[in-house]
Amino acid sequence: MSSKHRSSNATERRSGAAIAASPAEALEPTRAPQRPAGNRRRREARKLSPMLRVLNALLTVTAVGLGLFGFAAYWVSSEINKDGPLKEARSFVVPRGEGAHDIAKRLEADGIIGSQQMFVTHYLGRIMTSWLGGQALQLKAGEYEVPANASLKTVSEILGEGRSTLYRVTVPEGLTSAQIVQRLRADQNLTGEISAVPPEGTLLPDTYKYSRGMTRQQLIELMQGDQRKMVERLWAARQPDLPFKTLEEAVTFASIVEKETGRNDERDKVAAVFVNRLRQNIRLQSDPTILYGLFQGEVAWGRAIYKSEIQQKTAHNTYQIDGLPPTPICNPGKSALEAALNPAKTSDLYFVANGQGGHVFTQNLKDHNAAVANWRKVEQEIRAKQASSAASKAAAKAAQTSQPMTSPTPEVGETPPASQVPASDSTTAAATPTLKETSPAKPSSAAQTTSASADAVPLPVRKPKRP
Repeated sequence: MSSKHRSSNATERRSGAAIAASPAEALEPTRAPQRPAGNRRRREARKLSPMLRVLNALLTVTAVGLGLFGFAAYWVSSEINKDGPLKEARSFVVPRGEGAHDIAKRLEADGIIGSQQMFVTHYLGRIMTSWLGGQALQLKAGEYEVPANASLKTVSEILGEGRSTLYRVTVPEGLTSAQIVQRLRADQNLTGEISAVPPEGTLLPDTYKYSRGMTRQQLIELMQGDQRKMVERLWAARQPDLPFKTLEEAVTFASIVEKETGRNDERDKVAAVFVNRLRQNIRLQSDPTILYGLFQGEVAWGRAIYKSEIQQKTAHNTYQIDGLPPTPICNPGKSALEAALNPAKTSDLYFVANGQGGHVFTQNLKDHNAAVANWRKVEQEIRAKQASSAASKAAAKAAQTSQPMTSPTPEVGETPPASQVPASDSTTAAATPTLKETSPAKPSSAAQTTSASADAVPLPVRKPKRP
């Protein structure tokens, strides 16, 4: 063998290649070579320990669970946000104490939502998210207006946010507490009973909004709370040196101002008259205090006042008592309270109706009596027109029925025949509130005789009586 061939064989042996002894041997299959040791070591390293296998299983389950949860969340979200089956808006009432399952059942029965199970699922989901810091869904009692095609989510938000249908009750200024209680009891959208008639003057007249199912007692307490806040705020901004020292006296004073005029632009002037009288120790002589003293909370405001009633001494009759009555005579409104605590700066002591819905304010008795005389003329003209109108109506009615015409029955504000006047009285006052004068002094017996023909109460006046 040549040296060149031997060198080639040596090279092949160094490279690890098999050397065939002959061409035939080269064609025969040989044993496969063993894998390198490095591959075996890598394969053995890939075998996991039991702990790693457990962790791997947990991760796999978690990943699958998260995937399923995400799919379920997406499906639930699409279900609660899609349009609901309601074709047109309608109201839905949630009574107090009703649970989520019962609410969901009625929502489905009323055709507002498509699935009560989905509503409960959404409700429970909101509770679970509240544990993580989210906002829980609290279904509130009330009456709600649900719009057409409202989604389940929208319905739950309407019920949860308390956006219920609001009702209104208007309490006019100048009603007594008993009259306000009667008004609330007549409102069918309120529930429950009122435990007791509140003290006079503790309720604030206003228009109040409430949801169906609110109790009457809750509304009373709301009115009392608003009244306290209003009075305290106005009391803090009152004029100095007023002739009353407590909030209670201020409310009593305001209640008289409230009943003396229905015009907001006159309240501060009326208040000024009464403030000036108190400062000069002159009796207030306010007609509404006569009525309240006789009938208390059941008073019929605007009814006729008889001479004998003026002379009756009650705790509230300011013709017979000095200073303020012991309690308010009604529940005054904001305007009257403001006027009472910030009256006009005048020297007026008198006022009388002017026949146009307002009053004439004067500082002395001479000017006041002139204003009274003018009012008498206006009053006679008004009564003549009322009598003529009543006679015309009676004549027309008699013509329609083909019956002989009889004497017409007096209407409100008309002087009745002598036979219809109460036995103890010879005159009556005009029943219409605007046809009323406020006299500054107690009438004398001579004045009573003069007024019998004038037929009006209070009577013509003399100088103010001081206590």
